[in-house]
Amino acid sequence: MQHNIKSLALLSSLLSCVLVGQVCAAELKVIDKIKVPGAGLESFDISYMDQKNNRYYLADRTNNALDVVDAKTGKFIAQIPGFVGIGKGGDSGGPNGVVVIGNEAWVGDGDSTVKVIDLKTNKIVDTIATGGKNRADEVAYDPKNKIFIIANDAEDPPFLTLISTKPGHKIIKKIDLPEATDGLEQSIYYGPKGIFLTAIPQLKGEEGMGGIAMIDPVKGKITKIMKVADCEPAGLAQGPGHDLIIGCNAGGKKSKLKPVSIVLNADTGAVVARIAEMGAADEVAYNAKNGQYYITGRQMPNGPVLGVIDAKTNTLLQSIPTGGNTHSVAANDANGHVFLPTPKSAGTCDGCILVYGTK
Repeated sequence: MQHNIKSLALLSSLLSCVLVGQVCAAELKVIDKIKVPGAGLESFDISYMDQKNNRYYLADRTNNALDVVDAKTGKFIAQIPGFVGIGKGGDSGGPNGVVVIGNEAWVGDGDSTVKVIDLKTNKIVDTIATGGKNRADEVAYDPKNKIFIIANDAEDPPFLTLISTKPGHKIIKKIDLPEATDGLEQSIYYGPKGIFLTAIPQLKGEEGMGGIAMIDPVKGKITKIMKVADCEPAGLAQGPGHDLIIGCNAGGKKSKLKPVSIVLNADTGAVVARIAEMGAADEVAYNAKNGQYYITGRQMPNGPVLGVIDAKTNTLLQSIPTGGNTHSVAANDANGHVFLPTPKSAGTCDGCILVYGTK
């Protein structure tokens, strides 16, 4: 009789998921805590997952370094120094944006430069000046044309820098964005159209109106800005098909808007879904193995959380309390693990990288 009751309860739970259009995925839980050598993490920026080589990279401002972790085993591999660190504040801190290009890591730094690292020797082999006074921040890479883009988001006006990754590392173009009146955020390469997409939190000083800039990497110009209302776009990641998840800063401490995450059709700019009660975000990620989006809701009204969204139904599955300024996330498509650097101030660990999984 007891067995029958349990079976009925399980069947009822499954039917409930089907009726509301949700996927009954196993919940994410902390499965590992990766200790970072040196000082415990407090200040850090972008997380990047090299899916091809199963390597996780973290811009570690606390230790003036780029941290490297084996994303399959969770083993810490290397800590590559040579960055400015916390500096005088957010606008001058580094390292920042990270992307892996072949056997090199290209990393934005707080002195308006890009550091190129040889990943065979873990040494900085080139320093490229972008011409600004403050940090060189968010980055992306066009593998077709071998062009790297970086946002100088703390300049007035902010600008984008296009750099060739071919020998010589020639600066191709500087693109000013005076219409971006609250800086710039994440850029990604959107393969279906062969363009860069860059998040703009605010357009022309209009409160609540942000956008996604479409940039032709070959012509070196903005071809269109798709407007995104009531969002304040920050993080970007491409999901399944033409879907684009936007981590909205809406709902944060300085925002008058309600928390929300938005799924956009990257071809047309049409809103596919608005996921309420999950926003106040910075970086976001998509995991193909789990079929999920991850949202770093660092300024949610009830405290920082990691939001888990089903990428098929665009419904919120989990809101995991994290604490502290947990604003950076990346996910491994090979094993479904999610990496969340966590500051000492969160009280979860002495500044470490939390790994989430379903086992």
